[in-house]
Amino acid sequence: MKIALIGASGYVGSALLKEALSRGHHVTALVSRPERIEAQANLAAAKVDVQDSAALAEQLKGFDAVLSAFSGHAQAEQFDYFVKGIRSIIAAAKAAQAPRLLVVGGAGSLEVAPGVQLVDTPEFPEQWKASALGAREALNLLRAETELDWTLLSPSAMLQPGLRTGQFRLGQDQLLVNAAGNSHISVEDYAVAMIDELEKAEHRRSRFTVGY
Repeated sequence: MKIALIGASGYVGSALLKEALSRGHHVTALVSRPERIEAQANLAAAKVDVQDSAALAEQLKGFDAVLSAFSGHAQAEQFDYFVKGIRSIIAAAKAAQAPRLLVVGGAGSLEVAPGVQLVDTPEFPEQWKASALGAREALNLLRAETELDWTLLSPSAMLQPGLRTGQFRLGQDQLLVNAAGNSHISVEDYAVAMIDELEKAEHRRSRFTVGY
């Protein structure tokens, strides 16, 4: 497939890039600093300003799918910056008539009990709250969409570098935990689940999650 990958040099985006290329897909990395993208076969890089929706729409034309690994973690005003960026990406994908939009989500909007989301629990770390609330708003915006063929993949509570095992569980709106009560997934296996979804399209117009 021809894929536009927004945020391809980031924490999750770089793993998505590696996984997509390893499966033979053609990827255009849309990043703020394309000079940081190492040249590889089937890979192009272009500078992007996510907040410029009109320019972004032009860049997203002609692809089989758009993957967004856009993150607001580096910004002081994480919530506002992230939500504005997601709104811009959604509008650009619609204007470009992108066949699919796949979005990296957060774990905060997953339920830990009926009607109780992780981000709303007292134990949720304060330093991650703004970005988690932003990611929840991104999910709400996508769920209100009537035009886009979208999918959002939420990771488990802990998303860390590790092994690419290809062995994990999928869920829907509930936080996945293992027998020891831990909720985690490697960035590498998260990327496997996302590119699987790109290829198989089993969670269209919905959110799903991945964990061990």
